Amino acid sequence: MLIRPLTADDAALYPDYLAEVTADDLRLRFFVPMREVRHELIDKLIHYDPEHAMAFIAIADASGRMLGVVRLHDDPDGNGGEFAILVRSHLKGHGLGWLLMKHMIAYAQERGLETVHGQVLAENATMLQMCTELGFDVNDDVKVVTLQLHELPALTAP
Repeated sequence: MLIRPLTADDAALYPDYLAEVTADDLRLRFFVPMREVRHELIDKLIHYDPEHAMAFIAIADASGRMLGVVRLHDDPDGNGGEFAILVRSHLKGHGLGWLLMKHMIAYAQERGLETVHGQVLAENATMLQMCTELGFDVNDDVKVVTLQLHELPALTAP
């Protein structure tokens, strides 16, 4: 396996890659239900400013298939960065996420960042366990609140 920076040319690898990512894994990554990743989102994912972000992909040596991706976006203050990761669903629990996370952490250290952080849904026990084992502090301070507007009577603005 090869881990290297993601390039715009890698857009061609995304359809095959995403075909092996379940809808539930997409929801855990993007925090919204989706059956497929639209071309506009793929375009946004592959075109990033390398001065303020980096993405690394894992490629299978034998087939050239994309196996996973981890990205890191600088915080506005430049002291830290936010990560996100997604691997082919059938590869979860086999160490690929660990390799990608360690690669991203090493990159963040080389850049001189003080922290890296990410958002993980409370139900994503596998990701939370991996983050804990990698040394991340996990807290329960962030809660997602949702208001179902279709269940409310119409309100008028004050």
